[in-house]
Amino acid sequence: MESIFHEKQEGSLCAQHCLNNLLQGEYFSPVELSSIAHQLDEEERMRMAEGGVTSEDYRTFLQQPSGNMDDSGFFSIQVISNALKVWGLELILFNSPEYQRLGIDPINERSFICNYKEHWFTVRKLGKQWFNLNSLLTGPELISDTYLALFLAQLQQEGYSIFVVKGDLPDCEADQLLQMIRVQQMHRPKLIGEELAQLKEQRVQKADLEQVLEANDGSGVLDEDEEDLRRALALSRQQIDMEDEEADLRRAIQLSMQGSSRNISQDIPQASGTHLTSEELRKRREAYFEKQQRQQQQQQDPPEQLSHPSETLTTSSGALGSDPGDTMSEEDMLQAAVTMSLETVKNNFITEEKK
Repeated sequence: MESIFHEKQEGSLCAQHCLNNLLQGEYFSPVELSSIAHQLDEEERMRMAEGGVTSEDYRTFLQQPSGNMDDSGFFSIQVISNALKVWGLELILFNSPEYQRLGIDPINERSFICNYKEHWFTVRKLGKQWFNLNSLLTGPELISDTYLALFLAQLQQEGYSIFVVKGDLPDCEADQLLQMIRVQQMHRPKLIGEELAQLKEQRVQKADLEQVLEANDGSGVLDEDEEDLRRALALSRQQIDMEDEEADLRRAIQLSMQGSSRNISQDIPQASGTHLTSEELRKRREAYFEKQQRQQQQQQDPPEQLSHPSETLTTSSGALGSDPGDTMSEEDMLQAAVTMSLETVKNNFITEEKK
């Protein structure tokens, strides 16, 4: 329906909207209609002056405001009728005896102008379909042929005066397009006031929601369900973090034990399935450290000193027995400390699994 010309209500210019929607274009402006209204006022003044400019009726007429227009933008049926005469169009009262005797079916007409109090609007046929072009609507309203007669009858019951527009209307794009296609309307247009009220209500609801959210963020006052949800999410995240940390720790311990067991198992015999005491672990570590140190001493001593191996071994053994820290380098001490730590973690881990 984009091709249909439809002026929406501005002020009280419904007569202008009615004419332009009928003719399907911006044919009339308030200035032009005001000019027609002033011309009608002058013609009426001249007729009243024929009875004498000093007569009481004439003086009363001059004191009265114009009956063809007012400052709000309202124009009378006489202004509308004279404006249509420019296009060779004529208005006939729909429920007049003269028209009713013709027995014409409303769907065979081309257009109607409807008036209630100070409001005017057009009902026109475009192509093969009827449309309510009321300027108070947000857009054209499709009217079926079967509903047209009922629609006009309803308007009459509500107090509307209906005029049939006789004559050839000017060509328009919408009429030509709708001669070839028919349109369907899924949603009827609303009154402009209803749409504005709905938009205002939506803005108020949005503002209220923003205020509630802002107040919640500022004061910490939250809905009970929202607070429960936040607590549940926090506990869930904490549990996941703990599980991840525990899994990482287990993997690290296993890797450490695998690495240390590969080094220790080559030199230290282990009793399978037997839990070693701290004293036994200490003795085995000393034996391992002693062997490692003997190998280092042999690599460092010159070949000629190897003729007295017993002396060298005795000295090394005595040193280890008295104080390993006196003869061990810092690197050896660090390796020993790491090995002891990993072995302790391994035993603790095995104990925990057995429990």
